[in-house]
Amino acid sequence: MQFQPLQIIQLVITLFSVVLSLNVAASQAGWRMINVPPTPPQDAAIPVALYYPTQAPARPIVMGPFTANVAAGSAPEATFKGLIVLSHGTGGTELGHSSLAEALARHGYLVAALRHPGDNWQDRSLLAISAQRYFTDRPQHVSRVIDGLLANPEWASRIAKDAQGPRIGAVGHSAGGYSVLALAGAQPDLSRLTAHCASQRAADPIFCSIGASSAPASNSPTPVVGAPVVIPTLTDGRVRAVVAMTPLGVLLSPESLAKVSVPTAIYQADQDRFLVPRFHAQWVASQVAGAALRRVKNAGHFAFMDTPSMPIMSEDGDIGSNPPGFDRGLFLQQLGRELPAFFDKAWP
Repeated sequence: MQFQPLQIIQLVITLFSVVLSLNVAASQAGWRMINVPPTPPQDAAIPVALYYPTQAPARPIVMGPFTANVAAGSAPEATFKGLIVLSHGTGGTELGHSSLAEALARHGYLVAALRHPGDNWQDRSLLAISAQRYFTDRPQHVSRVIDGLLANPEWASRIAKDAQGPRIGAVGHSAGGYSVLALAGAQPDLSRLTAHCASQRAADPIFCSIGASSAPASNSPTPVVGAPVVIPTLTDGRVRAVVAMTPLGVLLSPESLAKVSVPTAIYQADQDRFLVPRFHAQWVASQVAGAALRRVKNAGHFAFMDTPSMPIMSEDGDIGSNPPGFDRGLFLQQLGRELPAFFDKAWP
């Protein structure tokens, strides 16, 4: 079959129109900051960065040491695939995982990246109150964010629902990984920290030594070794799928991990020196039936964070540094494809 010149021109125009329409329909990541109001007896508001699908064009915006590629203040699309709450690590920020939040937003999800009160880059006071308060409040912060968004018609009306209710998932890094696992049913037992650091301090030295410094400056987890403390269940049944990236896991009881039934993905950084994998990520994955363990070769603890524009020091050096040969940017692009695929598969 031969095409005439006029037919060829018409075909080119048609193909160009199709490509143009696909580009117009492609979502970008919108961005807004909101505050979840105080809820007694927890009297601190929770700042939350919202990332959501939008048709407005995104552009790079410098936000402190991180750069977000977003359409700030833009109108959200009419519907979202679901709500994903994102929990940072100790001493972290709601902006440290912006590239992952943007990827989820471009794939149709509303992402709520919270700043944990009393446990962020500006304020590390929560742990000083008590270990029990620290490990209790962190998961409860995530639940409060879910409460706030479901109570707000502007956002709640857009979140996809099914027979089980709104589609809600959670992603956490480091201490944030602990937080989302606790929401899925894993229960902390502080006596496990005592036993672990009494017997494995030399094998897990950074984890067991954090807390000696009066002002550590990283988003790494902070253990507290003390008398056994029973912490009531922190399960939030609305959270129906979780991703824990290099989670603080040694304090979670194996009995409770065995009862986690929601779809769960665990990411292990093979060169993680903050949370030695065999005590944390790898061990958690071995206890959760059906958990998908993803080993990231040659990755350090901070591989899951965006690279800051300036040095930010931690107990293991600059959080922007990588083990020799590791390409963080390439890995974050891959993670930006894997996380939406995981949540797409988690729900019918």
